[in-house]
Amino acid sequence: MTDRPETPLLDRISSPADLRRLSDGELRRLAGELRTETISAVSQTGGHLGAGLGVVELTVALHAVFDTPKDRLIWDVSHQCYPHKILTGRRDRIRTLRQKDGLSGFTKRSESDFDPFGAAHSSTSISAALGFATARDLGATPEPALGDAIAVIGDGALSAGMAYEAMNNAGHLGKRLIVILNDNEMSIAPPVGAMSSYLSRLYAGAPFQEFKSMAKGAVSFLPPPFQEGARRAKDLLKHMTVGGTLFEALGFSYVGPIDGHDMDQLLPVLRTVKDRAHGPILIHAITRKGKGYAPAEEAADRGHGVSKFDVVTGEQKKAASNAPSYTKVFARSLLQEAADDDRICAVTAAMPDGTGLDLFAERYPSRCFDVGIAEQHGVTFCAGLAAGGMKPFAAIYSTFLQRGYDQVVHDVAIQRLPVRFAIDRAGLVGADGATHAGAFDVAYLSNLPGFTVMAAADEAELAHMVATAAAHDDGPIAFRFPRGEGAGVEMPERGVPLEIGKGRIISEGRDVAILSFGARLSEVRRAEEALGARGIRPTVADARFAKPLDREMILDLAARHEALITIEEGAVGGFGSHVAQLLAEEGVFDTGLRFRSMVLPDTFIDQASPQDMYAVARLNAEDIEDKVMSVLESGVRDKRA
Repeated sequence: MTDRPETPLLDRISSPADLRRLSDGELRRLAGELRTETISAVSQTGGHLGAGLGVVELTVALHAVFDTPKDRLIWDVSHQCYPHKILTGRRDRIRTLRQKDGLSGFTKRSESDFDPFGAAHSSTSISAALGFATARDLGATPEPALGDAIAVIGDGALSAGMAYEAMNNAGHLGKRLIVILNDNEMSIAPPVGAMSSYLSRLYAGAPFQEFKSMAKGAVSFLPPPFQEGARRAKDLLKHMTVGGTLFEALGFSYVGPIDGHDMDQLLPVLRTVKDRAHGPILIHAITRKGKGYAPAEEAADRGHGVSKFDVVTGEQKKAASNAPSYTKVFARSLLQEAADDDRICAVTAAMPDGTGLDLFAERYPSRCFDVGIAEQHGVTFCAGLAAGGMKPFAAIYSTFLQRGYDQVVHDVAIQRLPVRFAIDRAGLVGADGATHAGAFDVAYLSNLPGFTVMAAADEAELAHMVATAAAHDDGPIAFRFPRGEGAGVEMPERGVPLEIGKGRIISEGRDVAILSFGARLSEVRRAEEALGARGIRPTVADARFAKPLDREMILDLAARHEALITIEEGAVGGFGSHVAQLLAEEGVFDTGLRFRSMVLPDTFIDQASPQDMYAVARLNAEDIEDKVMSVLESGVRDKRA
């Protein structure tokens, strides 16, 4: 079903200013049309569906009450921003979401003045909003002028320590700051931890909701005639657990909980807060992820991330493949190792499904830990597990592991603790763009003393690397693998440990050697075939290890070939840089070896298909072929000279 829905009221909206001319009844109808348009758009592009559907009414109400973009509206993570984009002048491009040259799936400063702060990782919104509020009070005069700062943060994102650091600082500074807690009881996975339990207790016992809302911080915002009744309600509840206690201890006035889908609650509360609030205030709104679209509401993840789908049935259109995904290979391999070693345990930071650890949790629930959106804690937790005699596997996306880097250095590497890092989403990942690209982990791990760093060339190699990590007790070890399907190679029944620091020769040739690290090996093989048609037979090798390097193999390749090219899905400072250092220290360049290193370019690459992103990075087969030809031609020129 590709027909556009009928949206007569939404058709009249070109910017949030148009919302401020509508009646409350029209705003309610607009929310319905906005939900329909969001579903229709995402059905054609895929993307984050449930999060946006859960904030439709909140999005309409915020833009109707506040003077955006003068008032800075900051979405935490911002995967819920599709309705926001539709209302802020980007509806004509909404069906280009997450596509090459299209709209980003997250807020992006360069895309619109209505996106004052870019995001895609969680728990940054309160810090950023406090920065805007402080800049306003210090007299900064950007365009548009600074007004209110409003952060919208989910209950899952509130599990990260950074959110509390920001709230603690905001309470101390006392500046006018508005935080909306979008409490949907679900981030990507069901939220975990004491904060989740605390929030659940706030709205356990529905009959008391109206009293609770009146009983706490909302009292001071009510018109005077109603304040006395509210105070009496507060007295009735004084022996109960009441909502604002924790937030008020951090220096915030607390309003809520309120129904985040009820415009009759949202609009009056937001208007009152806008007119009368001073200092930091938190509005606690209860919402439902996937609200208003049954297939999303009924899905286990509430439609968090979807591919293109049929609007009527909700059935997603996923291409069939004979190759297993790298994530599933990791999960199955880890289960095999854990079956034989009860010291193996697994840790994830709010991504059990994304990392494949949901399967581990089903089999070994007492040995699987979801720490919430708390990578820093997760890494040090693993360090403690390792120091205590366990064999922890920290399954964390490359781009999210960046958030725990100090802990990787200080708590793991310096103490040489055998934490096993399973780094998913290595390299360029496609539609999520630069914020989720695993570009830097090889560089930021390979420079740490005592670290072993591997990269899987295919799904069979990944199985072997899981086994290698399980058997490795001499310091920290990491293995990286890309998102998506494997290369379709024959799989072993079970992985076997690799010899640490040893690569493998794939094919023998002459003149030029291509040394691949990671999953670009399939592109190298394609380039090798194209070069063969030109009469050129390169030697192809798979490094397997960036640290320790296979010195013997690399120096042999350098001695037997006129040129050596390294290829990796990572930034400058990674595998190729370490190879260059080895060659320089051994004096190999003095012999006339021509060395080239193919890495990701020194720029952030916007969303597109992975193939298109690698084309921009010039790391596809044709780019490898061109590099080989240019190196060989430079040698011919040198000989002529």
